[in-house]
Amino acid sequence: MNENEHLIDDKKHIVSIRLNNSDRIAVRSTAARLLVRESELYRFAVYHLLNRLHKLHDDACVGSDLLPLFIEFKNELNTYLGLKKHQLFKIFNGRNPEPEKFVSMADIELLLLPRHAVRQRLQQMNEALPQKRADTDAWLLAYLQEKYRFSASLEDGELAALDDNAAEPGAV
Repeated sequence: MNENEHLIDDKKHIVSIRLNNSDRIAVRSTAARLLVRESELYRFAVYHLLNRLHKLHDDACVGSDLLPLFIEFKNELNTYLGLKKHQLFKIFNGRNPEPEKFVSMADIELLLLPRHAVRQRLQQMNEALPQKRADTDAWLLAYLQEKYRFSASLEDGELAALDDNAAEPGAV
């Protein structure tokens, strides 16, 4: 679809979603508190999510370019989408990234494991030991940043917070 076709087809569509009762009540009360309609809050949520996932819309973002996004949304993507390692492998490497952007299956598995298992796996990896941090998430981030040569940008506030937490004593 080219840009002109997109402008012509700018009509809204009705979409049906299933929510549990507590989520629906939360949306209703949030909308009431904001003095907006529920539908406006749903549109805002979709718009906000799509903006946060913008790298998935960009065909040029492949392989390790997607790592910051998946690190930021690690828990949410696993909990709510139930992605499996082979799905993630295809998302990262399915569009044939350049060799330096190829993400290994071992590193993809780190995105799916619970924190304690990530920590155990990182402790067993010699290449991860130089980046060791007290906070497991910060350690994972540092290891992946070093290996794949990406940096967390300022717009990725949650990633910057992970690095800040690593400096705190006793952070786990």
